[in-house]
Amino acid sequence: AVHLCLAMAAISGRNTPTESLSGDGVDKDPRTKLLRKASFAPSTYDPDILVLKPEDVVEFKKQAHADAVRNLQDDLRKLVSTANTNERESVMANCYNFLLLFQQYLSESGSKIDWSKINPPPEGMIQRYNQLPGLKDPARITETLRKVAVVKLNGGLGTSMGCVGPKSAITVREDLTFLDMCVQQSQTLHELYGVDVPLVLMNSFNTHKDTEKLLRKYKAVNCSLIAFNQSKFPRIYKEALRPMPVDCENESEWYPPGHGDLYESLHQSGVLQKLIDEGKEWIFVSNIDNMGATVDNNILGYIDAHPECEFIMEVTDKTKADVKGGTLIDYEGTLRLLEVAQVPKDKLEEFKSIKKFKIFNTNNLWIKLSAIKRLVEQKTIHMEVIENAKTLDDGSKIIQLERAVGSAIKNFSNPVGINVPRARFLPVKKTADLLLVMSNLFTVRQGTLDMSPKRMFPEMPLIKLGDPHFTKVKEFLQRFDSIPDILELDHLTVSGNVTFGKNVVLRGTVIIIANHGDRIDIPAGAELENKIVTGNLRIVDH
Repeated sequence: AVHLCLAMAAISGRNTPTESLSGDGVDKDPRTKLLRKASFAPSTYDPDILVLKPEDVVEFKKQAHADAVRNLQDDLRKLVSTANTNERESVMANCYNFLLLFQQYLSESGSKIDWSKINPPPEGMIQRYNQLPGLKDPARITETLRKVAVVKLNGGLGTSMGCVGPKSAITVREDLTFLDMCVQQSQTLHELYGVDVPLVLMNSFNTHKDTEKLLRKYKAVNCSLIAFNQSKFPRIYKEALRPMPVDCENESEWYPPGHGDLYESLHQSGVLQKLIDEGKEWIFVSNIDNMGATVDNNILGYIDAHPECEFIMEVTDKTKADVKGGTLIDYEGTLRLLEVAQVPKDKLEEFKSIKKFKIFNTNNLWIKLSAIKRLVEQKTIHMEVIENAKTLDDGSKIIQLERAVGSAIKNFSNPVGINVPRARFLPVKKTADLLLVMSNLFTVRQGTLDMSPKRMFPEMPLIKLGDPHFTKVKEFLQRFDSIPDILELDHLTVSGNVTFGKNVVLRGTVIIIANHGDRIDIPAGAELENKIVTGNLRIVDH
């Protein structure tokens, strides 16, 4: 397309739409200089004139990027003008931050990590959880807890599991939702130590209104509940690099830009300064659907003993189920998060190897508030931009520009990773995860899941439940008269139209496959150990 444009400009001898001529006939538009490099007279035709030199390509890309930024700037101004008066300031701030993100996206597009500079983190950068002494003195625990606030990333909906509204409103077990359990955890800390450990929710525009309603039922709890909204950015068309929305009304044309938005939104909302004014020094950040992410005494002991540390990332040992998880690396002497999106295609298998990259990021993060304030206000916090490409129902290709909260680790002083037990990473992304946390592998104590001491192995069972019969929470629950006993389960695969009676026990490796048109009813009280069940098995009440 570039060659064609240059050729057409040369052959026609006319000014192209990109030329901007001054009154004295001198062209001041740098793009015209590039175009005129291809001008030639027919008598002096040289076929090599259509081949762009490297410096020409760079100049063209720079100008194309500048055009894209200017066009977006104009579009964003128009978007701001459509906002209601009471929302205009917020829309303007969002559009400004999006413009900065867009500029970074263009300037860094095509840049790749140098694989030869990647090394495993050196000794001392990854601490072993079981070697941390923790805090023994109750007074010291209380004093350290006074400096901590808990931040839950609450921007996601439950639509992938067939639920309406915020994911945090899904019932997990014993009629408790994710949000109920988080509130119970903060309330328990207050009851045990007499300190207020605020629960802070970072909502998106998708979850904000419903979460406000849910918070009303906690008026009597003895802990502070704070909510703020993350940014709201416009989706953009992939080819044109222009925003989808023409006004602020259609929310499907906007998106929340991932959890990397935490730092800016925490600062912009005023919550960062509020927490600092209240004497808080650290925030413990995690996804609200991670049932294992609780305030931990061992890690409290580490931040108490290491005031120079500004960032802690909890990592855990990688299994074959975690091969796509981000990992910590040493890159030119700096601790960095390496995400799968940054890995060259020819290095993917190496990245997935458990031998070289043995740990992965749980997204449980402990971050110093004063450091966030410093980096945001100095505008020195850098995170890689993730291009999240999507295809809409009408076939339109759009992109969402996002960043990962953990990728900011490289900006903080003296960061470390702590290799924690797998029990601190219990995310509920699918109904298979829900089966795990609802089972007798765990008991609930004051909003916290504790693994049963009867479990003989530290590893979690690998559970796969097939689509479409188990995808949605409602259908999933209808297929179990009661959740099976899985204390001794290693692996479970279920596919097709399968139901479970009461008091079923599953041990070892169990595979149950009902072919199309068949149905398998596992009878009440059945005990399956290292079994494959296929075919058709119906149990009819009479």
